[in-house]
Amino acid sequence: MLYPGHAAEDDYPLAESVLGGAASLPVIITDIESDDHTVEAMRAVGTGQRLLDGARQAARHHPDALMWACTSGSFLYGWTGAHEQVAEISDATGLPVSSTSLAFAGACRELQVTSVAVAATYPTAVADGFSAFLADAGVAVVSAAAHDIETATEAGSVDGDNLFEMARAVDTDDAEAILLPDTALHTIGWIDDLEQDLGKPILTANQVTIWQALRLVDRQVRAEGLGRLFRDVGVTARSGIPSPIR
Repeated sequence: MLYPGHAAEDDYPLAESVLGGAASLPVIITDIESDDHTVEAMRAVGTGQRLLDGARQAARHHPDALMWACTSGSFLYGWTGAHEQVAEISDATGLPVSSTSLAFAGACRELQVTSVAVAATYPTAVADGFSAFLADAGVAVVSAAAHDIETATEAGSVDGDNLFEMARAVDTDDAEAILLPDTALHTIGWIDDLEQDLGKPILTANQVTIWQALRLVDRQVRAEGLGRLFRDVGVTARSGIPSPIR
């Protein structure tokens, strides 16, 4: 897991325990200059050299795949750019590679979800980029809120009560699922409770990142405790990993 800076990276060891040893999910902290939630800063964390440096550090774990565990640092490059971003890392390492944004697109496809609500920590300018990315993936955003949390560090301090409030606030009858797109949010411990509360699939950044990682290595898993994506869909063979550039 190539993860920019520090915020909610402890979601990954928590998910390891929930998965009962089905996979090892070591986290490599990639270099950032700023964790500000601005278009410029978030694009900067996803530059090729930073990711390639992270991939070289990851080599000590002898990984079977790499995930760029950042949503804004991938979707702000656009649909084509996000694919080119992971292709560059894959070409350099010889490993299958994907990103959180592509994982959201894949999860919606597997759940047959075409309309979603988005509760974003980002300011509007960044959140709009996620909506545009989803539109290119064939997913319509029917309700959205941009909470304008200024930094990833601040997003990492959002507690469970606020998380529930964010999700409830964007829920509408037209939304088939609710998306929480920031990997800086702690969500792994709350997904089942959120789904029980709202009665529909909840897709969170760290959750879909892990799900996509397991698909990259053909690790077939169904699990409790990580929402409908893991319980009802599960992780099967590499269907749609990642979608071709278009």
